[in-house]
Amino acid sequence: MTDTTASAAATASNAAAFEVRRHEAPLPVAERNAALADLRFGTQFTDHMARMQWVNGEGWGDRRVVPYGPLQLDPAAAVLHYAQEIFEGLKAYRWADGSVHLFRPEANAQRFNKSAHRLALPQLPVEDFIGSIEALVAVDEPWVPGTEESSLYLRPYMFASEAFLGVRPAHVIDYLLIASPVGPYFPGGIKPVSIWVAQGFHRAGPGGTGDAKCGGNYAASLLPQQQAIEAGCQQVLFLDAKEGRFLEELGGMNVFVVRRDGTIETPRLTGTILEGITRSSVIQQLEDDGRKVIEKDITLDEVRTGVESGDIAEVFACGTAAVVTPVGRLASPDFDVTINDGVAGTVTMGIRQRLTDIQYGRDEDTYGWMRRIA
Repeated sequence: MTDTTASAAATASNAAAFEVRRHEAPLPVAERNAALADLRFGTQFTDHMARMQWVNGEGWGDRRVVPYGPLQLDPAAAVLHYAQEIFEGLKAYRWADGSVHLFRPEANAQRFNKSAHRLALPQLPVEDFIGSIEALVAVDEPWVPGTEESSLYLRPYMFASEAFLGVRPAHVIDYLLIASPVGPYFPGGIKPVSIWVAQGFHRAGPGGTGDAKCGGNYAASLLPQQQAIEAGCQQVLFLDAKEGRFLEELGGMNVFVVRRDGTIETPRLTGTILEGITRSSVIQQLEDDGRKVIEKDITLDEVRTGVESGDIAEVFACGTAAVVTPVGRLASPDFDVTINDGVAGTVTMGIRQRLTDIQYGRDEDTYGWMRRIA
């Protein structure tokens, strides 16, 4: 396991460098409160966004917080033709005392730069990454919801904005940060989901962009995800591209298997799987609880037979958006098995509770994962 834990105090913020240009007509308070009372995932956005631009030979500049609105983009912008872009996802949490905190933002900044390297994009200083978040939240702090299971979802991203049709790394890159108040990722709340095993489709191959958080990986998952929904499932599970035997990850989450003896297994990071920040946090907490966590190659056959025999007691998935989600069913054209009688398991819900208690300030943060920003 790669330890990306960082103390919030260890990284400076460049928030003061962001010029604030306030919206002249922000959403009226009554309409904002109505939006916060009817939270969905990724459909409502705050009044402002943060921006920066990188120019080859000059570096990063033009740091600002501006009104949220459409982008003006040249039809020849390189991102539209060669998909040179990356993004991240993290959340700001409202605690009971009204304060606002981020969960492991340094780890997101580090992964952002790892993705940038793979996509031949410029490195973004961690203090700028965190500074953009602090600057935006300072302006749009009233948008951070305070209800149970709610948060302000933050989406930092950068893309090749240079108008150029040659195949090379772009010389002009735009960075943006937008924010969306959200409730639970799955509309039905926290209950076991059904997973469809992708047939003939793979998320990534060796040497590809599987461990980078870029849009192409998610675009490749959309057709299999559509097939999963048509089969009555909420998510799709991808197998490895080389042999088509080993579990990799879901369309947007890492996966874990809980054995009857309490041992927990998860696919090892091989360069084709995104190194999830929630994944590493879950592993850390499970190991600190005295549980044995094994990162290994896991075949679909052993999961299917393990569920049928009872040797596998629980399966769960995790990620920033959905946190920790129990899996109640695994299906394909060849089999359809129910896990733990379709009920959320105690290990799954226990680790979910422990993690969210830290995120929402209900339990002591002994790891230094939380960073107060408001």
